[in-house]
Amino acid sequence: MAGSLNLDILHQHDRKTSPMGEDFDYREAVKNLDFDALKKDMQALMTDSQEWWPADWGHYGGLMIRMAWHAAGTYRIADGRGGGGTGNQRFAPINSWPDNASLDKSRRLLWPIKKKYGNKVSWADLMILAGNEAYESMGLKTFGFSFGREDIWHPEKDIYWGAEKEWLAPSDERYGDVGKPDTMENPLAAVQMGLIYVNPEASTASRTRSRPASRYVKPSPAWQWTMRKPRP
Repeated sequence: MAGSLNLDILHQHDRKTSPMGEDFDYREAVKNLDFDALKKDMQALMTDSQEWWPADWGHYGGLMIRMAWHAAGTYRIADGRGGGGTGNQRFAPINSWPDNASLDKSRRLLWPIKKKYGNKVSWADLMILAGNEAYESMGLKTFGFSFGREDIWHPEKDIYWGAEKEWLAPSDERYGDVGKPDTMENPLAAVQMGLIYVNPEASTASRTRSRPASRYVKPSPAWQWTMRKPRP
């Protein structure tokens, strides 16, 4: 009925509709995972180039890191929504964002591994782990990895990503004052619909295409970075 209130949000992620079953406990299931075998399979994947989507210079590391980064990169501090903790990159609208172009290929590459280990490893864990393993495969010593991210199984209806109807369009709807980046609508974080953060090559709030991205800063070779202990 026209004008009726959509109540779907009240029963999203209902355990009764979970494909894993009402009583499934991922944090218990993952304890039975063969972590060493999974790590070995992930490392082998990095250099197993497929004809249907060849690895760049023989290594899928860059693609996997981008997938993990873009999964985590949707997190916004204003309301704690988004992020890589639920495997939501598999679903609309995030899976269709221009910023996530071709990341369906990275998930397709992971599918044989996900199929092998089943519910013992979630998509959420697997996608972030892929980034970790990619770094290690290329020589970086990481700090380790914590499992336990539980998958959702359909799109999230309680997250507001913006009112725009067009991808990457400079939007007066996103800003109270198009000349002031800090007037972005709360709780949004990305400068345009379809990005995880900022567009360094295009205009942001202004509808004038020639206007540069207002919040992009080109790194300088003179910059110094300092490692600090995380806050408690």
